[in-house]
Amino acid sequence: MHPELDNRIRVFRAEHRMSQSDLADAIGVSRKTISTIEVGKFVPSTIIALKIANYFNVTVEDVFSLIQKDVESP
Repeated sequence: MHPELDNRIRVFRAEHRMSQSDLADAIGVSRKTISTIEVGKFVPSTIIALKIANYFNVTVEDVFSLIQKDVESP
């Protein structure tokens, strides 16, 4: 997983009973793109993130979130 970005794509796909290929076809990207985003190897462009959120009729923040790191005090 990318150290700063988390996503719930797999959860949304499962709720809609769809494969990575189904989602990829629906938003016009490759299955590999969906796979690498899901596992955190690739951070999606704003356009791809918006397309995924729009497909599931949710906000981008419902799909993607920043991982909160513990910040040490000086």
